[in-house]
Amino acid sequence: MGPKLETFLELVQQAKTLEDLRRLLHFLRDFYGVDHLIYHPLNTLPEEYILLTYSTDWVARYLEGNYARIDPVVQGCFSRFGPVQWKTLDWSTKSSRNFLAEAIQGGVGNQGLSVPIRGPKGQFAMFTVNHRCSDRDWQLFSAQFQRDLILIAYYLNSKAMEIAKGREDAAGQSLSPREIDALTLLALGYSRALAAENLRISENTLRSYIEAARFKLGTANTTHAVATALSRGLIVL
Repeated sequence: MGPKLETFLELVQQAKTLEDLRRLLHFLRDFYGVDHLIYHPLNTLPEEYILLTYSTDWVARYLEGNYARIDPVVQGCFSRFGPVQWKTLDWSTKSSRNFLAEAIQGGVGNQGLSVPIRGPKGQFAMFTVNHRCSDRDWQLFSAQFQRDLILIAYYLNSKAMEIAKGREDAAGQSLSPREIDALTLLALGYSRALAAENLRISENTLRSYIEAARFKLGTANTTHAVATALSRGLIVL
């Protein structure tokens, strides 16, 4: 392990916030000379813990389309324990080909290496390096840096989990009145638009209340947050 990698791992350990980790991810991308780096927790941690260098347009499209359910990279990482080279995955289905074409249009490179990360209580995350280059250049890059990237993946994940636990302890389990109102209307079957109209706030403001409630409850999505709030008696229908 070279001195530069050791320095980077020390900086990860010293990080206090998600913003610290985002800055380090951009530094690492430039250090290795690749197009993109992504840390993507797929359960346990909320969406704000996704760390990446992709464009905001592509990220929004991926999340809104719930592409994780058809993404061959995600499926490949779920079924493996070691690093996953994208070119070894099955891209033969129509949905996979359409997804890949859309991803490339969104700025994703043609080469990728993803490291599946499994943590306590079923936690699952992925760390991905993505680049546009020839097969031979990518093969050389992977041979030289794959071990480094696996180590970095686990350090980033450990620090993200540590930050999440600290924020959860600080936030506690109490919901604000507005957060309770937002979850209650969703539990009653209101759409986000109707819920926002009922509360006389914008949909963006409503979303901020929902995301805050999700974080406090430690839930993976809005449906989970509503169910958890109901089960704990935090909202009553």
